[in-house]
Amino acid sequence: MLVSGTAPVNEDGSTFAPGDAHGQTRRCIEIIEHALRELGGNLSQVVRTRVYVTDISRWEEIGRAHGAAFGANPPVTTLVEVRALISPDMLVEIEAEAWAPH
Repeated sequence: MLVSGTAPVNEDGSTFAPGDAHGQTRRCIEIIEHALRELGGNLSQVVRTRVYVTDISRWEEIGRAHGAAFGANPPVTTLVEVRALISPDMLVEIEAEAWAPH
């Protein structure tokens, strides 16, 4: 299963927690988890994430939220700084790959 770039959005499409990298990371992971559940999966099946951030100096906040979501067996992860995301108040976007047996 692949979950494409997941942005920190509210139900109405507005940005969730502007300025809060930790909160935005948590929101992205919540959206990923919801998508996986719709397909019969869960976060424990995530084997890789790619985290795109607009300010890499905030990596600790982002890492804390990522670590809390994935626990003792986190997926391999790449953290990449990008110049901008689709909305200027978004700080984080996450892609995930999950393995699911047939």
